Amino acid sequence: MRRVLAFLPPLIWALLAMGGCGGPVAPPDDVLRLGLASGPRNLDPRLATDATSERVNRLLYARLVELDERGLPQPGLATWEPITPTHYRFTLGAAGRTFADGLRLVAEDVVATFESILDPAMGSPHRATLGLIETVASDGPERIDFHLSAPDPLFPAYLGIGILPAAGIAAGHPFQRAPLGSGPFRFVAWPEPGRLRLARRADGQRFELVAVRDPSVRVMKLLRGEIDMLQNDLSPELVGLLRGRAEVQVRRRDGVNFSYLGFNLEDPATRQLAVREAIAQAIDRDAIIRYLFQGAARPAAAIFPPEHWVGAALSPPAYDPAAARAQLAAAGFGPSNPLRLVYKSSSDPFRLRLAAVLQAQLAAVGIELEIRSYDWGTFFGDVQAGRFQLYGLTWVGVRIPDIFRYAFHSASLPPDGANRGRYRSARVDDLIERARGEPDLAVQADLYRAIQRQLLADLPYIPLWYEDQVFVARRDIEGYRLAADGNLDGLARVARCAAPAAP
Repeated sequence: MRRVLAFLPPLIWALLAMGGCGGPVAPPDDVLRLGLASGPRNLDPRLATDATSERVNRLLYARLVELDERGLPQPGLATWEPITPTHYRFTLGAAGRTFADGLRLVAEDVVATFESILDPAMGSPHRATLGLIETVASDGPERIDFHLSAPDPLFPAYLGIGILPAAGIAAGHPFQRAPLGSGPFRFVAWPEPGRLRLARRADGQRFELVAVRDPSVRVMKLLRGEIDMLQNDLSPELVGLLRGRAEVQVRRRDGVNFSYLGFNLEDPATRQLAVREAIAQAIDRDAIIRYLFQGAARPAAAIFPPEHWVGAALSPPAYDPAAARAQLAAAGFGPSNPLRLVYKSSSDPFRLRLAAVLQAQLAAVGIELEIRSYDWGTFFGDVQAGRFQLYGLTWVGVRIPDIFRYAFHSASLPPDGANRGRYRSARVDDLIERARGEPDLAVQADLYRAIQRQLLADLPYIPLWYEDQVFVARRDIEGYRLAADGNLDGLARVARCAAPAAP
């Protein structure tokens, strides 16, 4: 307990000292408020790339296809059948067929959505994934035919993108700021960047998504009743504090979002495999999980956890400081010529503490790590632009193995994908191409496992861990389902109960 209390920010100490509810509680109203570390940046599902935007877009737009817990495709708006290996026919069902403006979603809306994604002028980050679509056409109001340039038995899984109205696309409607979909929520207002207002279409319940960057302030607002719910982006110490408060409830589950260290492979130092291996061997991830995360994570060796349908039985790089020093020496680094690297991070307090731990562990083997932290927008912009030597990030909501094409294929350098570290491997390119064309899903899974083994050998990323998902709410909130990937779908059922349950 003393270790936990020692890390509490001064703001939380002040709140604890006030006792009780910490002052006047905001009066209850008909709005449920969710506190977020950052707000969405783009509410057009064809263009969004940040995790918050994609999570909010899932609420606003319905999709042809959903994914199950293992990452395999299931019907969403539509069912499908393969007519030939390169011809898929989708038939729209009854649910989710009404846009928020009252118009009915039909096949032409699906066609317009995917044709716009495939238009180079749109600049959609999904274009590379969907580039195998040669044509998409409607056959009446309920049916859509996709013709592919090559067979891909996993093709339906790529269609988990929100459907927009064709009329809005044709008119140049600003979906990124005024979204219009057929999902369970409708857009109400976006009065400022950190405050988004939505309404649940089933019952009119109003929601406000409030961005509060500082986690201590977010917790304070929860304890004061100004915010009803929080999800993730909280340090273990803050979660421990909240577990001891009678007015809130805390829930946790295993997560699947993959945290990693990424390298610039065009940098003279980090392009060397021996350097990347040395860094991997210098990191004691078990100690970090035990002491910094207080057990709220599990080690990772690959993007997909073992329970995913392409999950591989791999072990993370072993902690071995002596081997790390030997690798550095082989690369020409040592006491007289220390390796100096710049690590970029967001300015989140917990991420900075994590960066400091990594800095100390690398210093123990002779690597001097300079930490540079930025607000989220600047940091992520630098990563997207390739302005880094070394950075730490998390892939959020990744469910389909086409991530390997998007993030590691040599043809996916930005802006054509997310190969931000400029990784190039003829073997990985070949495995990606073979996997996409393999008709047998079992064989395809083996090819994707081979890709993961090769990535673990080449280390364009150092795999770290999958962090747990955490949901914290006021005692009178009920019905929220916490997802393994941290999506916000639980808002579709959450409600404020008439009388708070006893703690």
